[in-house]
Amino acid sequence: MSDALKHECGIALIRLKKPLEFYKEKYGTAFYGVNKMYLMMEKQHNRGQDGAGFASIKLDMEPGQRYISRVRSNKQLPIQDVFAQINERINDELKADETLNNDIKRLKEKVPYVGEVLLGHVRYGTFGKNSVESVHPFLRQNSWMHRNLIVAGNFNMTNVTQLFKDLVNIGQHPKAEADTITVMEKIGHFLDRQVSKLYKEAKKEGLSKIEASKTIAEQINIAKILKKSAKKWDGGYAMAGMLGHGDAFVLRDPAGIRPAYYYENDEIVVVASERPVIQTVFNVDFDDVVELDPGKAIIIKKGGKTYLEQILEPLEKKACSFERIYFSRGSDQEIYAERQKLGRLLFPQIMKSIGDDIENSVFSFIPNTAEVSYYGMIKEGELFLNKQKEALLLQEENRTPEKIREILAKSLRTEKIAIKDAKLRTFITDDDSRDDLVAHIYDITYGSVKPTDNLVIIDDSIVRGTTLQKSILTMMDRLNPKKIIVVSSAPQIRYPDCYGIDMANLEGLIAFRAMLALLKDDNKYHLVEETYKKCLEQVNLPDVEVKNFVKDLYALYTDEDISRKTAQLLSSEGLNAEVDIIYQSVDNLHLACPKNLGDWYFTGDYPTVGGQRVVNRAFINFFEGNKERAY
Repeated sequence: MSDALKHECGIALIRLKKPLEFYKEKYGTAFYGVNKMYLMMEKQHNRGQDGAGFASIKLDMEPGQRYISRVRSNKQLPIQDVFAQINERINDELKADETLNNDIKRLKEKVPYVGEVLLGHVRYGTFGKNSVESVHPFLRQNSWMHRNLIVAGNFNMTNVTQLFKDLVNIGQHPKAEADTITVMEKIGHFLDRQVSKLYKEAKKEGLSKIEASKTIAEQINIAKILKKSAKKWDGGYAMAGMLGHGDAFVLRDPAGIRPAYYYENDEIVVVASERPVIQTVFNVDFDDVVELDPGKAIIIKKGGKTYLEQILEPLEKKACSFERIYFSRGSDQEIYAERQKLGRLLFPQIMKSIGDDIENSVFSFIPNTAEVSYYGMIKEGELFLNKQKEALLLQEENRTPEKIREILAKSLRTEKIAIKDAKLRTFITDDDSRDDLVAHIYDITYGSVKPTDNLVIIDDSIVRGTTLQKSILTMMDRLNPKKIIVVSSAPQIRYPDCYGIDMANLEGLIAFRAMLALLKDDNKYHLVEETYKKCLEQVNLPDVEVKNFVKDLYALYTDEDISRKTAQLLSSEGLNAEVDIIYQSVDNLHLACPKNLGDWYFTGDYPTVGGQRVVNRAFINFFEGNKERAY
């Protein structure tokens, strides 16, 4: 993705089902859980580079002994910083007492982070300050063990203001109107109520306060707490949590927008945002890792029992398709195949753009994350070329040895056109200075393209078009091609996202700007104000009546109309080459990624009513010149 785009976070939960002595004996270390958590977080670092956090809970600790540890970082390399801090603490304790390594009971008592329940998080901040206080996991402390709550998630809520008001109405005083705070305090509220109720029941049965504490831990009903807490949540989420005494859970949103996968054997339970992370770290097969169903929670009790519970009624599944296009690691066997298919499905449009002139066309990709879809594009091109060869070989005049060799030698011209210089960073935020730096982050391969050539470059997606316009097209034009064809493996991004991806404003999207330009060209710009008034009228309507009126503006034009106008907008003055922009169709996206049909940023078909409200608010903000976020 040539445009910088922040996106959703990554979670990792590990529950060790055996005593620490087991892992010391079998794997040679009592730090087995910590080591595995480090690997899981590193394997998901693509999901979060603004911050990282780790929390652990030790089971069955005596009063007065520390049983919760947490460390967070917002440094430049946050995962490495988190585990550097952990290693320093562990090594300090081991140096002070060299006998600890062989006395697991004492090691657990004295060394922090060595617990049986572990929660990790990598964060991409979608908005707000990137202070360490914004980094997950979040901790809600209490002197009652059961009321300690640790929460981390991959989520955005669209109705934070309403959730905040609900907390105030029940007497709470939240420290901030943020989805992380409102979610944690909502869970905490119903956790407190259930603990109080269980305590009263235990007292009626004549149990002492100490006996009641043990009973409460056994009887806490996490499913019931989650059902009450999540009742009004509107958003996409994979929410992970731990209670102080050792219960743990991960809850997925009812539309399955945000991903979650789990694996269990007799030694561990593990949950993560991506399947290949679990496969790699624990060396298990694809089929052993299970996707958590929408609206369900995986719940792990302190005693080790694991079960699934339907917390919220599932909606039509709308798993985020951007996961398949770009966000998730391409090492997942399904995602790898899907990204290749995205590239293959684009080839007919490419052939149309180059006038079937394969001989005078060079194929490449930018950035590196587009490489897999590039392979698919090339494979489809090879099939087309083979058909051409077959037709030529069947012609009688081509059956001489020289002609046969000439025909068989034909191949697609593939080149590594752009090479990223890892040493350069765009650390300057001033627009003019930054644009010049971005233009030099890639080295181009001079001499690989002739003036008679078409240059076909595939990208994951085109979001804002800023980097494409101000650096990449200029850079490619230095190679002097006849025509530059930029191919997006994703469809046109027309609408904001509100479920975890940093796309909050309409005016930042190049497809939206292209649509506005077409309205001006056709003297229809008055429809913009009419749409604004319709959006205003919906602000206080009941949820069932809220509609996305921005779709009506797009409906005035075909996909091809918007693609052509996008190419015009991105063709800066001074470019010598003709520019063409090719987008994936939504139908082909669904064909390539049939299990992830979430496409609201392309179609405007939001899976929750909160999304409809967000697009209306985004349009109102655009019309009023308000730079605030729509959620």
